[in-house]
Amino acid sequence: MNNNTTTSGLTFDIQLSDQRKTPQERDALLVNPGFGQVFTDHMVSIRYTEGKGWHDAKLEPYGPLTLDPATAALHYAQSIFEGLKAYRHPDGTLASFRPESNAARFNRSAARMAMPELPEDLFIRSIELLLEHDGDWVPTKEDFSLYLRPFMFATDVGLGVNNPSRSYLYLLFASPVGSYFSGGIRPVTVWLSKDYTRAAPGGTGAAKFAGNYAASFLAQAQAVEKGCDQVVWLDAREHRMVEEMGGMNLWFVFGSGDKARLRTPPLTGTLLPGITRESLLTLAPDLGIPAEEEPISIEEWREAAESGELTEVFACGTAAVITPVGHVKSDDGEFRIGDGTPGPVTMRLREELVGIQTGLRNDKHGWITRF
Repeated sequence: MNNNTTTSGLTFDIQLSDQRKTPQERDALLVNPGFGQVFTDHMVSIRYTEGKGWHDAKLEPYGPLTLDPATAALHYAQSIFEGLKAYRHPDGTLASFRPESNAARFNRSAARMAMPELPEDLFIRSIELLLEHDGDWVPTKEDFSLYLRPFMFATDVGLGVNNPSRSYLYLLFASPVGSYFSGGIRPVTVWLSKDYTRAAPGGTGAAKFAGNYAASFLAQAQAVEKGCDQVVWLDAREHRMVEEMGGMNLWFVFGSGDKARLRTPPLTGTLLPGITRESLLTLAPDLGIPAEEEPISIEEWREAAESGELTEVFACGTAAVITPVGHVKSDDGEFRIGDGTPGPVTMRLREELVGIQTGLRNDKHGWITRF
């Protein structure tokens, strides 16, 4: 498409950067970009004003923002975001995994935070437009991808707190990434947090809201102090029922071989409805592995692991895809999952999911959008 294309009544103004990286500079950065440390040449921005709606859509050079010190988001945290990836398929085309689901969740988050919803076609078009101009940044290396970060925040200037902001800025930028966890695919050790709570009923747990992540940092630091990689969140009332691992959904594998079955905690309003989680509820039965949503307590987790009934545990999310959990620690002691190594069900699901995302496996559910 060209810059005269209109989406939801908006025409995108194309402002190309005059400081784009040369192919040689870009290739050097793609060798080892880390996660979220390197950024492409451009970003997309769209503004919203009450009474006017969405306006001033543009593709522009990636760069700093200028904000008034009294900008509402800096004080009252009206800020949401999404995370998804673009992949280069074997035929050279660019694709993303279920971006319409990210668009829908973005709008659910917006509704919860009293923010305006962004039309889905604008969300998808922003991705398409960025990939049209920065598609060469999508890595070709195995297990690498281009991470896309759409986000929106309140831009009213003033310290009044009685009403939500009347203006907002939507931005999309991109970052080539390697493995989320250093060391690649390896079992992580987790800490069961009884001192802190991620979300409570009626709160913002189901929204991809910036404040949820800020509130997690202290608990994550505690986990690291205890020699763990990640924190596991428990329910707010009793600190007994398992909810999430960091910002990822958890899965439990009971049994093995053709008798293996999967369980994941149900969505209660306190958990983030992960798109990878939702995909696995469909994908696992495709592979002959029953999958159900059912609560699990920390007592059952320990007892089933020690008896051998629980054979594998893994976490899933966009950034890390599927990450095995090998060891669990808490104030009550510690225990191991299976033999502490990545299990066959975990790795089979990961291989199938990544295969669909990267174009190496059949996409029978129509999850892939090509750009």
